[in-house]
Amino acid sequence: MTDEPFESIAESPELQQDPEVQIGLLISPPLLEVLGHDFPAAVREALVQQHPGAGVRWAVTSAEDRLGDPTADTLELLDAARERILRNAWDLAVVLTEIPLKEGRRPVLTQLSPLHGAGLVTVPALGARHPRRKAQETTVQVVGQLLGYDEDDAHAQQALARKARQLSTDVEERPDDNSVQFTARVITGNIRLLLGMIRANRPWAFFVRLSRALVVAAATGVLTLVASDLWLLATAYGPVRLMLLAVMAIVTVSLTVILGGGLWERPRSRSEREQVTLFNLATSGTVMIGVVVFFVALFLLSLLGAFLLIDQGVLSTVVGHQVKAVDYVKIGWLTASLATIGGALGAGLEDDDVVRAAAYTRSNA
Repeated sequence: MTDEPFESIAESPELQQDPEVQIGLLISPPLLEVLGHDFPAAVREALVQQHPGAGVRWAVTSAEDRLGDPTADTLELLDAARERILRNAWDLAVVLTEIPLKEGRRPVLTQLSPLHGAGLVTVPALGARHPRRKAQETTVQVVGQLLGYDEDDAHAQQALARKARQLSTDVEERPDDNSVQFTARVITGNIRLLLGMIRANRPWAFFVRLSRALVVAAATGVLTLVASDLWLLATAYGPVRLMLLAVMAIVTVSLTVILGGGLWERPRSRSEREQVTLFNLATSGTVMIGVVVFFVALFLLSLLGAFLLIDQGVLSTVVGHQVKAVDYVKIGWLTASLATIGGALGAGLEDDDVVRAAAYTRSNA
């Protein structure tokens, strides 16, 4: 294993005015004979042909590194790739490995972590025929996916170009900046990139990957929905208090997942500040949106359950006034808030690796 790149390919000097996207290819030693030492040059040329209007220079650097033993799992490889991105000041990294990748029991060809800026490719899964060409095409595809490229989108090339330029442009360092000021400048200078990172991570599917959180939240909702004390509280609360309860529940769950799951990074040097800040912002956005989607789903289920389980006459007797539809909405809302907090307990029961995988990875068969 070596930390030094064995080949680096960049665009010609006449294009130096364009920003440069640094892509690291981490190639497992057993694959070097198959892919060849000129593999980075082939990948760069393919990127130029695939994305001719990106307005950036593609700099492709390759290094011989397995990143882990043959039993390493996907998350370990992505974490190791993330470490190399920060250490070498790359923008993206693609790991070409001989280690089989699986999602549950299902084998997958590639695994992506848009927030890490890293992707994995299992070269043996490409088949025995033309492995170099297939590895090149798959690597280019993974780079495009990490940059938010969607072949079905008519404006995909423009979107990729914007993200590539933002990814390759650093925020100016100012010695007198505090953390809040620096974070604000990172946000304003990379807003499209940040939104693209969050979107690529599919935050709406975050909690679906956490089965224990869903089970605990559902159980919490059922138990609270049939409690008459909850009916009294919900119908007595005004909209401001109910909204505050929902916000508190969403923030509580988000912090539990981010801090409890070890999703927050700390920069080890000033050169890492911008990348780590972007990573933390994108992670927080992913989790927050995922929790909001989770809350909305629980609210709709709770509202349906309230209409099905709570008799209008019984509810009127308990609350002491004629029941209206808004009372059912309030009960559903309060139930969803309590069930969301129950989801935080469920997320706390999940293994940290499960939480990290749910937050960071997505796979392609």
